[in-house]
Amino acid sequence: MVNLGRAAGAAILAASFLATAAVQAQNLPGDFVFLRDIDPTIRQDIRYAGPNNFVGRRLSGYDAAECVVKRRVGLALKAVQAELARQNLSLKMFDCYRPARASHDMVVWAQNGRETPAERRYNPALPKKDLFRLGYIAERSQHSTGAALDLTLVDLAADNSATFDPAKTYADCTAPEATRAPEASVDMGTGYDCSDVKSHTAARSITADQRRWRNLLVAAMAKQGFVNYSKEWWHFSMPGAGGQAYDFPIRRGSK
Repeated sequence: MVNLGRAAGAAILAASFLATAAVQAQNLPGDFVFLRDIDPTIRQDIRYAGPNNFVGRRLSGYDAAECVVKRRVGLALKAVQAELARQNLSLKMFDCYRPARASHDMVVWAQNGRETPAERRYNPALPKKDLFRLGYIAERSQHSTGAALDLTLVDLAADNSATFDPAKTYADCTAPEATRAPEASVDMGTGYDCSDVKSHTAARSITADQRRWRNLLVAAMAKQGFVNYSKEWWHFSMPGAGGQAYDFPIRRGSK
């Protein structure tokens, strides 16, 4: 009887620990969820959680490289992914919910009066102080509501093994795919976060194949209610799914 009692007690403690861990993993406000919990097949490359972005470092509030979205948005992305899977394609997330403090971090960066060669790769034709005025970066972003996303497509039949090397010098984001920083995704004509007219979704300066990929992505997202931002082929939002802006940091729990 003593051994059974100890076993039962151990089981209760284990169940309590697992329940606590699950709560910690899902401790998000306002109907936010981790996209990985909705659809783990969607690829993630959350750029602002590391140095591979236009600022060149992790942005404030990105304590984990996790895509966080409103539940409604996550379920719609799951539906998009299911359709793409039939074509041997996958979504790849670059940014999802963005803490408001990260947008402020971008403002500080844009006004610091310095432009390094690595930064110029993302805005080769524009000074960074003009990026907000021209609509390439927003001081108050829809991302902070959980209803805006940055993403691309991955061809699952292709070789997606190339990785970013911070010690390597790459061509700017408008250059041919072979010379710009690798993104392990289809060639959309520019790199992600490229502040240039070539990144405009309907840009005429791209190839027929690049146009086909952009059209495919826009159509697949539109089918589930997402709207593309005309200056950025990668940026989509879901009208009515947002609401107030949030500033909680992104921290993945122990689940």
